Amino acid sequence: APAVPATREAEAGEWCEPGSSSLWLSLLQFSNIPFFIFGPLMMLLMHPYAQKRSRYIYVVWVLFMIIGLFSMYFHMTLSFLGQLLDEIAILWLLGSGYGIWMPRCYFPSFLRGSRSQFIRLVFITTAVSTLLSFLRPTVNAYALNSIALHILYIVCQEYRKTSNKELRHLIEVSVVLWAVALTSWISDRLLCSFWQRIHFFYLHSIWHVLISITFPYGMVTMALVDANYEMPGETLKVRYWPRDSWPVGLPYVEIRGDDKDC
Repeated sequence: APAVPATREAEAGEWCEPGSSSLWLSLLQFSNIPFFIFGPLMMLLMHPYAQKRSRYIYVVWVLFMIIGLFSMYFHMTLSFLGQLLDEIAILWLLGSGYGIWMPRCYFPSFLRGSRSQFIRLVFITTAVSTLLSFLRPTVNAYALNSIALHILYIVCQEYRKTSNKELRHLIEVSVVLWAVALTSWISDRLLCSFWQRIHFFYLHSIWHVLISITFPYGMVTMALVDANYEMPGETLKVRYWPRDSWPVGLPYVEIRGDDKDC
């Protein structure tokens, strides 16, 4: 197959790619499959929790699957539109997570702890950011990882506060997964000449798989943090699919059941 033209390569985000890219593109598309598996599965596993906490949680998982769809479209077409749709979907996923799970103690003071006003603020900010992304598309990916750093800061703050072993373990695993995923993404962009010398062109595919696993861990982590403030009197137990006893699994929360201050 012919190499990707230079103009399309630039649009594709300047990844590290081989001269003949058919296998490389196939792997990129295949690496999005976990989004379509984990999305419906997490909707099913988290159904009792969503019924109790907020049905808007289903929106998060729909957006999670849309990310996989747009990412697959992007890698099939290598188009600017595909890249933009992919990154906008990620932006709305992060915005939805903010609106649902951000503890009130981290709200701006002028909102006076009102979640409905906070959701409006997040919606407006996300909508404006979506419009701006058409003007400055090249910085989108870095901006999204900056948002992830802010979430990481909040998670670390909660890690220092809690003595809950399940929450601490989830935070540790989530941070490690995110760090490894981010390292693969940065290495793919900045160390391309090295990877080309050793004929290894799969870091972006690895990024897809790792981030599709990191999202469920991160969302369950935020659900546990949120429960400390928004679901007093309820006991949330972390379970793993397919079995708790397996060394690896997909986390979800099970409800087993005095507002707390930050």
